Amino acid sequence: MFKTLEDELQNITEYWKNNAVDEQYGGFIGRRDHSNQVIPEASKGVILNTRILWSFSAVGMYKNDSSLRTYAERSFHYLEKYFRDQAFGGVFWELGYKGNPFHKRKQVYAQAFTIYGLSRFYLYTGKVEALSWAKELFEMLEEHAYDSEADGYLEAFAEDWSPIEDMRLSKKDMNSSKTMNTHLHILEAYTELSKVWKDPRVLQALRKLIHLFHTKFLNEDNHYELFFDTKWNLQSSTVSFGHDIEAAWLLVEAAKAINEPAMLRKTSEACVTVAKCFLQKAYIPKKGVLNELDRRTGVIDEDRHWWPQAEAMVGLLYAYEIDKDARFENALKDIWEFILKHQIDKDNGEWFFRIDKNMNPYKEEDKLGMWKCPYHNSRALIVLLEHYKKQTE
Repeated sequence: MFKTLEDELQNITEYWKNNAVDEQYGGFIGRRDHSNQVIPEASKGVILNTRILWSFSAVGMYKNDSSLRTYAERSFHYLEKYFRDQAFGGVFWELGYKGNPFHKRKQVYAQAFTIYGLSRFYLYTGKVEALSWAKELFEMLEEHAYDSEADGYLEAFAEDWSPIEDMRLSKKDMNSSKTMNTHLHILEAYTELSKVWKDPRVLQALRKLIHLFHTKFLNEDNHYELFFDTKWNLQSSTVSFGHDIEAAWLLVEAAKAINEPAMLRKTSEACVTVAKCFLQKAYIPKKGVLNELDRRTGVIDEDRHWWPQAEAMVGLLYAYEIDKDARFENALKDIWEFILKHQIDKDNGEWFFRIDKNMNPYKEEDKLGMWKCPYHNSRALIVLLEHYKKQTE
């Protein structure tokens, strides 16, 4: 298994080195379609670019490969020059292909991913400008996005951080003022930031976030609720299996950063409980991980998206390390075999965005785009490789 994991991490890295760089306009291109054809003049999204920053930095660190610094620095400089809002702070949501910002809204999710990428880039390179920017973004989120009355973080703001009506992260999302997804990635970002900045405010923010996940998001059925209004009234009936298992292990990492035994014990117990529910409802042996369930209608989205497959392996690994239940490790290995057989595009490289229940890829989905990035799969492979390396030492 180790060899196939290592080979695929190399394949992913080579794909993004060879297919993502925008030689004409700088930074990275905005989009490639299912067949890996470049979509000319595609816009450039901040999520793709911050995830590229994190991924090249993380793979460079794991491999101790200084050659990847070129790509990480390319991402950092492009983000700093074009996505950074010099007037109001924060980062823009979307640019034209030449770098002109046209969606200037301050999506909190995007600010979090920028902190995440900058923190890992600083770990990789020691570039102090990256850490300073990450600190600045932390201050802005705590000042503008944190709800001091009801707790949690609001979803989005206008360019100048003033309130807006439409807060949706994407067209498929509900227009809710607080979401599990954004809180999860703030948690992830602050955990990464805590590795490079020992400010007690970061740890206190993490404590509050973990508390919210236990008291607001995690329900009695061992799923994490997704959409809420400002006062924490639930607005949805959707279960996202990928977010369930991703949250399970990211919360453990956050608790490790805080280093308080009682909190780590509670998050570890939740990780195992959520993982057991995940195996029962989301995982099908030899057929991967389902996407979503609507509890109200009972309808299951049986498509296999690329990122829940990756997150499932990590979440199940964490559950196995805590509980030593062989079912977790067996499912992890089975999902990896499924990915090798069905999720990886053996003709054009990288992973299919999603495949249907009969394992046929959706040809209208992108191979590289606003949301299709190297972060979920490269991160999962790094975590697994580091685990198996420790086992052999």
